[in-house]
Amino acid sequence: MKRNLLAIAIPALLVAAGANASIEVWNKDGNKVDFYGRVKAANHITDRGQDGEGDDTSARLGMSGQTQITDGITGYGRWEYEAKAGKNSNNEVRYAFAGLNFGDAGSFDYGRNDGVLKAITAYTDVLPEFGGEAANNTWNVLSARTKAVATYRNNNFFGLTDDLSFALQYADNGDNSYTVDGKRSSPFFDEDGDLSGYKGDSREAYGANVQWNIFDTGLTVGAGYAQTAGKSKYVEGGEVKKAKTWTTGIKYDNYNLYLAATYFQTKFNTWNEKGVDGERYGNPKIKGVELVAQYGIDLPVGRLTPSLAYVQHKYSNINSDDYDYWYDDEHKEGRNLAKYVSLGATYDLNKNFSAIVEYKFNLLKKRDAGAELNTSHESNGRYPFKPGTKDVLGVGLIYQF
Repeated sequence: MKRNLLAIAIPALLVAAGANASIEVWNKDGNKVDFYGRVKAANHITDRGQDGEGDDTSARLGMSGQTQITDGITGYGRWEYEAKAGKNSNNEVRYAFAGLNFGDAGSFDYGRNDGVLKAITAYTDVLPEFGGEAANNTWNVLSARTKAVATYRNNNFFGLTDDLSFALQYADNGDNSYTVDGKRSSPFFDEDGDLSGYKGDSREAYGANVQWNIFDTGLTVGAGYAQTAGKSKYVEGGEVKKAKTWTTGIKYDNYNLYLAATYFQTKFNTWNEKGVDGERYGNPKIKGVELVAQYGIDLPVGRLTPSLAYVQHKYSNINSDDYDYWYDDEHKEGRNLAKYVSLGATYDLNKNFSAIVEYKFNLLKKRDAGAELNTSHESNGRYPFKPGTKDVLGVGLIYQF
C-alpha cells in the first residue's frame, strides 16, 4: 500500500516553479512540510504602449504538506502566494487547497486550484518567459486557476496501470471563464480589457480530463472537456447559454528532446437568428493551436535549453453587424486573438538559478482583436491598436528554492 501511495504521490503539490528545489522543514511521525519559492527579475522590451511592456519582476512563496492518517490515507495541502514587484503591483493567492489521498482509490481536494483542462494545455505552457495563452485565460472554461473547485484525481487507474490517469472537477460558483450576458456591443474588449458582452463572473462549471502515458516511449496524449453549468435564461438582447471548451494535446519528452502540441476550442452558445448561409453568427467560437519544440544541452556548467514555439488563437463565427473594425468580407472568419512565433532559451546554471531570454515575433495585424488586447492605451492615427502588433524581447534571471 505504501508503494502505491508513493506511485500516486500527492497530486499537484510541487508542480510549480521551485518544486525541484523545495526545502523540507519538517518530516517526523508521518508529517511532512516543504517550503519553496521563486524570485524572477525580468523585463519585456517592446514598443511603448504595448500591454505588459517594461518590468515584470515578481516573487512567489509556497508551502506544501502531508500527514499520514492511516496506512492507506494521507492528508495534504498546498498554499502559494505571488507578489508583483514591477509595473503591475497586484498580488495573488495562486493556490490554497486541502484534500485526502486514498491510494489506489485516488485523491480528492477542494479550494483554489488549477482548472481541470490546465493539465492538457500545460503541455505547451513551457516557454522561457511568454506562452500560456491557452492555460491562463478567461476564454476557456476551467483552464486557469480558479476558486472553489472540488477535484477528484486517479493517477494509476485504480492501481491497474501507472500509464493511465484521469480527473473530474466541479467548480462551486468558482469558474471565471466568460459567458454571454446578452449585450449588443463589441464582441471583443471593453475599456477594462474584458470581452465586451461577455462576463467572467463566478459561476458553476464542471469538467474532466484523461491522459495516457504510452508505455515507455516518452509519448503522452491527453484530452479534456469542460462547460459552465446552470439553466439557460433570457435577458434583454439575447439568451444566456452555456460556454463549452474541449482540448486535446500530445507531448514527447525523452532523450533531452521535448515536443508538444495542443488544440482547443471554446464555443459561446447564445441566441441569434440564422444567417442566409444557415450559420448562427451569435454563437462565436475561439479556436487555438500551440506547438513547442525544445532540446536540452548539457554544458560543463549547467544546462542550456533552446526553445521554438508557434501560437495562434482565433475568434470566429461572429456577426458583421456593428463590428466593422474587426470584420470585413476578406476576413469572414474573424480575427486573431494571439499569433506569434517564439524563439528563446533557458540556461539553468544549477537547480536554483536560471537565466532566460525569449523573442516573440508578433504576427498580429493592426485590425486583429488581439492587437487591442495587447495595447495598454490607444495610439493616435488610423490604427489605434498598432502597439499591440510589435515584437517583444523578454530577458530575466530566476532564483528558486
